Amino acid sequence: MKNTNNSMSEETSSGVALKAFTIRVYGILLNGSRILVSDEYVRGNFFTKFPGGGMELGEGTRECLKREFKEETNLDVEIGEHIYTTDYYQVSAFNPSQQIVSIYYFVKPIDKIELATKTTPFDFEPEQIADPKGQSEVFRWIDWESFSEEDVHLPIDKKVAIIIKLNFTPHAERLISL
Repeated sequence: MKNTNNSMSEETSSGVALKAFTIRVYGILLNGSRILVSDEYVRGNFFTKFPGGGMELGEGTRECLKREFKEETNLDVEIGEHIYTTDYYQVSAFNPSQQIVSIYYFVKPIDKIELATKTTPFDFEPEQIADPKGQSEVFRWIDWESFSEEDVHLPIDKKVAIIIKLNFTPHAERLISL
């Protein structure tokens, strides 16, 4: 550990000084035999991930996920079973000085799902991706039977995709005890 200007930091093997943890909370929403994913455009990059986002100071993980789902999908959700919390080092894809800790839960909509979705990956309107420094997202359902870790792009999401496919049915019923 290095103490730089009264803040703790640690250097990674690549020589980048880690300055902060970022806690991200994601929800797995199943609807019948489909799973919801978010196709996103962030600063010129396209990727698919599970819905959710960053925890704010003063929030708990469940409150964070409720807020993120409301902001992103306009859905009020009930937070269900915890699925996974990152148990290894993962640097942020967007800021190499931050380490990511991700937490995943099943979520269940409180009301009927009324969400605009696409059927094709990265089906953005031209104005949604016109700014190379901008960000946008669209949602898409993927059939549970065809869903795999290849459908999501972030390393932790890939791990969670494997976990849920091996351990749960499309109705979030546990196949085995974790």
